[in-house]
Amino acid sequence: MLELAGAVSIWAIPVFLAVVLIAGAARRVRVLESFVEGAEQGFGMAVKLIPCLVAMVVAISVFRASGAMDSFVGLIAPLLALVGAPPEIVPHALMRPLSGGAALGIATELIEKHGPDSFIGLLVSTMQGSTDTTFYVLTLYFGAVGVRRYRYAVASGLTADLTTLLASLFIVGLVFRG
Repeated sequence: MLELAGAVSIWAIPVFLAVVLIAGAARRVRVLESFVEGAEQGFGMAVKLIPCLVAMVVAISVFRASGAMDSFVGLIAPLLALVGAPPEIVPHALMRPLSGGAALGIATELIEKHGPDSFIGLLVSTMQGSTDTTFYVLTLYFGAVGVRRYRYAVASGLTADLTTLLASLFIVGLVFRG
């Protein structure tokens, strides 16, 4: 079974590309020209999105460097104690909806400091795998299609992030704390 999975993973992309090329040729589509046109449109879209992404990265950097993150963690520490959440996970929980890279960096720091088998290490790993970069997704995808009013999408995404945070706390606590 493992050999079959290895063979499929090696051949999946080349076979897919061959099928696309053969199907395009059978339909008399100018495959290379279509590819180049699509790549050109994708590049234009990326150029339009760069200012939004730069603004998001700068805002994250300012929030962390200014000490606002640490102040916020100190402010909500009593509330965290009520739900059994270690305050060390707050920077990750706040960064995950904004930036996957920043959240991964925070998760890596926490795992290096506390260990991969610690409650914090297991919790932050679960959070990293079960949440998404809500604002990044909204910026990228909604910006790509020109959606300007996405208030309900933000509320839905942040509600999902909070739900996964609480579910991660519950499940990791249940499975690994007993």
